[in-house]
Amino acid sequence: MSAVTPQDLAEHALATSTADDCVVVVSDKTSANLRWANNTLTTNGVMHGVTVSVVSFVRGADGVGVGTVGGTAASVEQVRALVEAADAAARAADPAEDAADLVRDAVSADWAEAPVPTDIHVYDVFAPALGEAFGRARAADRVLYGFVNHEMTTTYLASSTGLRLRHVQPTGHYGCTGKDAALTQSAWVGGATRDFTEVDALALDAELERRLGWGERRVDLPAGRYDTILPPGSVADLMIDAYWSAGARSAHDGQSVYSRRGGGTRIGDALVDPRVTLASDPRYPALECAPFVVATSSSDTASVFDNGLPLGRTDWISGGTLTSLLQTRYSAGLTGQPTTPDIDNLVLEVEGGTGTVEDLVAGTERGLLLTCLWYIREVDPQALLLTGLTRDGVYLVEGGEITGLVNNFRFNESPVDLLRRFTHASETVPSFSREWGDDYFSRTATPALRVPDFNMSSVSQAR
Repeated sequence: MSAVTPQDLAEHALATSTADDCVVVVSDKTSANLRWANNTLTTNGVMHGVTVSVVSFVRGADGVGVGTVGGTAASVEQVRALVEAADAAARAADPAEDAADLVRDAVSADWAEAPVPTDIHVYDVFAPALGEAFGRARAADRVLYGFVNHEMTTTYLASSTGLRLRHVQPTGHYGCTGKDAALTQSAWVGGATRDFTEVDALALDAELERRLGWGERRVDLPAGRYDTILPPGSVADLMIDAYWSAGARSAHDGQSVYSRRGGGTRIGDALVDPRVTLASDPRYPALECAPFVVATSSSDTASVFDNGLPLGRTDWISGGTLTSLLQTRYSAGLTGQPTTPDIDNLVLEVEGGTGTVEDLVAGTERGLLLTCLWYIREVDPQALLLTGLTRDGVYLVEGGEITGLVNNFRFNESPVDLLRRFTHASETVPSFSREWGDDYFSRTATPALRVPDFNMSSVSQAR
């Protein structure tokens, strides 16, 4: 017997549903990973799973009821159970406030193609170099810990209104922590990748060696506001929060930093430095993502009725002015703005930004260089005030050079305020958020930023 394909599962769901309309999302994902500790590879593995989400729509006198049920499914019997549950949930549901006509008759040219997998061979170049890095670290009394993961997710979106859309998404990330033999200090390097062809394990170890060398001198500093250089990854940490908070519905309801005093949104307002552009583009080189909406549930920033809507470049901030917010067709009706759904990447560009982090360091008389941020949490949504901790290396800059390792801090800052106050920016480069990139949002490109008065609100005992 031939294996059941994702297309078979989708078509069976549509044929089985007794609802008025139905949307099916089938996701076929494989992943391959390596983990190491104490300069030794500890685990590796390959995983494969298929999930199916069924969204049923039942029309009634008062509107459209929606039921969504999802789960692991590899057989038509499992899909049938999901369909029956979704149909029943739709018949029992109250009318959906975001009801709209479903998108019709869009078909991908590659709809019939099989899922694209990954396997452990994605590390054929990286793994031998990692073994060599272990030997170098061991000889120099460094200890390496780390993890790499690569995923290939093939998504099939089908509907009773003629959608047959397919997208293949490669996603990968790497991270390595180096410690001295006494475990008194640590440094971290990491990033995102689509295929690991450009990830050099020896270069990662060399950078960790350099950073641990910076830490041979220790300088304790008090809390306060410091001239601070945020590398692209730390900028990504903060900009993702700014993006996730940009829902048009919450702004319209007065609940976010993007709300206008007196009512409505701040679209059209000068929000940040006029050199700033913040955008998403499903075709941005090296950050490519799904060019159509995939929504398995409705929220303030997503609508199941919008499944299949085409996506293109959207400028959220252009020339420092707020130009768009995350809009479903429903919220766009409330705000009177175009429909601008969320997109699975984010790019921050600063006009005139040039050079690298090293160039920003060279131009700083006295300040701090961060490595990464973590445990970031929202304190005040209406100001988008965030708090969090520094991690794995805060370094003192004196006279344009890095002269020592500084203690960790807790910070309190708003990414919107930072985009108003920064004084220097590097070139925009692919970046990786250590806080959010592993599991949620790994496709970012950002510059490094220098902020003259970054608020280190208290000293942290974290090491």
